Amino acid sequence: MRTQLESSVDSLGIHESVDDVFPPGELATSLADLPIEVEVIDDDGIAACDAAVTLEYREAFLDLEWVHSIQAGVDRFPFDDLTERGVVLTNSTGIHDRTVGETVAGYLLMFARRLHDHVANQQERRWNRPEWDEAFTLPGSTACVVGTGTLGRGVAETLGALGVRVTGVRRSGDPVPGFDEIYATERLLEGISSAEFVIVTVPLTDETHHLFDAESFEAMRDDAYFVNVARGPVVDEPALIDALEADSLAGAALDVFEEEPLPESSPLWGMDEVIISPHCAAYTRDYFRDVGDIVRENVHRIEDGEALHNQVV
Repeated sequence: MRTQLESSVDSLGIHESVDDVFPPGELATSLADLPIEVEVIDDDGIAACDAAVTLEYREAFLDLEWVHSIQAGVDRFPFDDLTERGVVLTNSTGIHDRTVGETVAGYLLMFARRLHDHVANQQERRWNRPEWDEAFTLPGSTACVVGTGTLGRGVAETLGALGVRVTGVRRSGDPVPGFDEIYATERLLEGISSAEFVIVTVPLTDETHHLFDAESFEAMRDDAYFVNVARGPVVDEPALIDALEADSLAGAALDVFEEEPLPESSPLWGMDEVIISPHCAAYTRDYFRDVGDIVRENVHRIEDGEALHNQVV
């Protein structure tokens, strides 16, 4: 991996694909004071740039000096090809901790306070109160966060403030600030077996693909809720559906899926104890500003001949 760019960057394109998250023009305007040309580009405009900020991958990026992903996850980018062509890839790790943490807290509060039931009842004009033993409060419950990187730590910080005991699963099993207990990855089933909430925040890699399968769901408590704000393929979706249909889990909150958008035929849509959001756990009106801070810093680092922040390859 190169530690710095070998040539200067004179033009930066904001690829139109970021429009799925924020208007590309907002980011371009916020970076207008940089000492380089910044403009919104489509696929045809890639060739005119030295660098690009993007959500999606395009093969034409292999001719650039630097590509920045607005997401933390970079599983859609071909590392080997980028390395072979000498393209530096950076990502947006570090900006999603609070936003994802608050989204996860929202899921847990919806389940605990039965808010999703109230929303559903409102659509049907039903005046239905929860059963006397359905609603509960979060203090005293345990959440096992699988993945203790930026996202996992943001979840732990937010849930800890709500009185939740937070455990974590990571490769080494070494302690992590904000977590009451850490399990090494080989103890995953033990770690998730006693938690009321199991929350997935790991990146998608060969090792984490279908990390959660039938065995994992069988190990969880039958009154536990499963939350995925990582990547869809981290979960064997048919196995999750089987567990939910068999009442082996209390419910699930899912922001990501193996196929996106989630097909209309998926049985997940019709499950009362499943909350579905369209891969937007990190969304905030300040998203473009947060991405812009990283891009701005790296433009200055390039000028100074320094290694780039959040460099992946």
